[in-house]
Amino acid sequence: MTVARGPPGRPSSALLGCWRRRPPLGFGAKVGIAIALGLSFAIIWTSVSPTSSSQQISTERSSFAAEVAAPPTASHNRTSSSADGGHAHRKPRPVPHSHKKRHPAPSGSHAHPRRANATASPDAAAAKADHSEPAPITDTEPKEKEPEQEQEPDMEMEPEQEAELPMPEESGDNSGKAPAEGEEEKPPQLELEEEPGEGDGDEDFEGAKKKAPSKKRKLPPLFSSSAHYHWKHCGAKSGYHYIPCVDFDGDGSQRHHERSCPRSPVTCLVSLPKDYKQPAPWPERKDKVWYGNVAHPRLSNYVKGHNWLNHSGDYLMFPPDEWEFKGGARHYVESIDEMAPDIDWGKNIRIILDIGCKSAGFGIALLEKDVITLSLGLTNDQTDLAQVALERGIPATVGSLGSRRLPFPSGAFDAIHCGECNIPWHSNGGKLLLEINRILRPGGYFIISSKSADLESEEGISASMTALCWNAISYSSDDVSEVGVKIFQRPATNEEYDLRAKKDPPFCKEEQNKANAWYTHIKHCLHKAPVGIEERGSDWPEEWPKRLESYPEWLGDLQTRVATDHNHWKAVVEKSYLDGLGIDWSNIRNVMDMRAVYGGFAAALASKKVWVMNVVPVHAADTLPIIYERGLVGIYHDWCEPFSTYPRSYDLLHADHLFSRLKIRCRQPVAIVVEMDRILRPGGWAIIRDKLEILDPLETILKSLHWEIIMTFRKDKEGIMSVKKTTWRP
Repeated sequence: MTVARGPPGRPSSALLGCWRRRPPLGFGAKVGIAIALGLSFAIIWTSVSPTSSSQQISTERSSFAAEVAAPPTASHNRTSSSADGGHAHRKPRPVPHSHKKRHPAPSGSHAHPRRANATASPDAAAAKADHSEPAPITDTEPKEKEPEQEQEPDMEMEPEQEAELPMPEESGDNSGKAPAEGEEEKPPQLELEEEPGEGDGDEDFEGAKKKAPSKKRKLPPLFSSSAHYHWKHCGAKSGYHYIPCVDFDGDGSQRHHERSCPRSPVTCLVSLPKDYKQPAPWPERKDKVWYGNVAHPRLSNYVKGHNWLNHSGDYLMFPPDEWEFKGGARHYVESIDEMAPDIDWGKNIRIILDIGCKSAGFGIALLEKDVITLSLGLTNDQTDLAQVALERGIPATVGSLGSRRLPFPSGAFDAIHCGECNIPWHSNGGKLLLEINRILRPGGYFIISSKSADLESEEGISASMTALCWNAISYSSDDVSEVGVKIFQRPATNEEYDLRAKKDPPFCKEEQNKANAWYTHIKHCLHKAPVGIEERGSDWPEEWPKRLESYPEWLGDLQTRVATDHNHWKAVVEKSYLDGLGIDWSNIRNVMDMRAVYGGFAAALASKKVWVMNVVPVHAADTLPIIYERGLVGIYHDWCEPFSTYPRSYDLLHADHLFSRLKIRCRQPVAIVVEMDRILRPGGWAIIRDKLEILDPLETILKSLHWEIIMTFRKDKEGIMSVKKTTWRP
């Protein structure tokens, strides 16, 4: 068919005729076309224009870390729920590239990630935070910084890697700023299904603060199920007695003045002494230890110069009546009784800190009087007498008296002893005495003894004690021991402080929290004594052993919880631990509870021939004061770092849901297992309770270390393992 065409640009006559014959559109058709065009325009506009919510996410993703740290408002939760069709929380969108890009710090300054806890380790300050990493990481390089200068690691991550993070339970620096000194921050905690009566242990023990609603995102596995582990020695230079955060990575001849951990997590295994043997059962081990277990050149030279130590054959002997002071430790303790009649060992005096550990003879003499003495071996003591004390079965730890506070709560000790420790207490304005004042209970005793009198030192100490308003109870020079002993007492009230003519040292400000003790610098100020009945330390505890099961009024609502926790662990220990796990308790003396809550596990073992080091993780609620109030000992620690003790220090480790609590904190959680291998002696035991998703891969790791899996028990999603370390080394 041929179609006729007209001139270009004009329709042909045939087409024009057809067009002219088409009837006009009706009103309804025109309205329909207009509506269709309008809807099309609206759809196209909404598809190419960002919504207000997406604009908000785009502009606020750079502050994602602050969003995670800040509790959500009720309105925010309702909005998220409705937007996702009933899901509690919406999965965040990917972070724009411009917001993931690192912004350089201003010239002359250093950007430090904010710590997760005001008393937490500054290891995070050394981490080079990368926003693309799946979880906050913790390196192990402490910085000589004030706590308020450190920041928490960034928690920004890709959406497919984001962890299920509940919101922090309470206050903290939700704005993303570095915490001010004295403020206490709490990092995100994992919600676990605890056994009835066990207690969570991550609530504030004051019970006065309300929990914020939890915001969850899916967490990656703690241990990779497909990982293969190949272990190696830490090296010959590190030696058999290597303490990672105390010793330099050398031959042990040099040590840090303050605790300073390696930048990378320690994943090597400490070598075993060639002549290592299992310690003798208690109480035989308090009188003799295998010399090969603790031998090194400096200790050998020390033994030769002190007749109260006897190296006989394979043993290092400790004659009962011999001590560094003449007359023996028992006579020394009796002389203190005569000087201060108000001191009733094992009754009103239960917990003592012995600074500058010698042979632990003082602690053994007091052990007979039902007193538990924690020996503090100073880092500058390279004879490692604290290791000898641990080998003998006496509580001990390693620390330094320098610019930082000791890792103990305020008002913890009933008495503090310093026998021939040669510490210049009066130097630097009496700063070290201010730390003693902090950790000594109001009304507690400070006992100093020395063989030789130093007039300048005595005058300096007297002046410092006067400034602190401490009372000089007694001064005596014993003819038998040939040692001078001074006993001071800290004021129990603030009346004497108020009468000072010169307010130096001044009172601490409210924000200078006396409870902060982890990587916290000593301040030149004086903390007031508690006065109200609702304040801990206003009253002296009950006499031992009533003290163990007495729950003072300042606990408030926690009285019931602590009592329930006590009954729970008492039943667990009696019905399960003592007979059901295959553990030979006759060879158990040094025990550590790696995640103590209220000290229930230690209290359940109080009648046994063991002592328990209760470790309260720095990221958890501060329940360590409750433990000391009950007449038990403990310490603060961050398990992302090595513990301050010697290798092979403990006979048994107890880890109750420890790994679950550290799931988002540590850079390499396997380093915690390596640390357990370091501080547990060959032939020692570990009881591990946790979720099955953690226990299953953990069992693989322990088998790669050649630990024996003695018993496992599983119920629902929880389980328990009883394992035993062997002498295997790579």
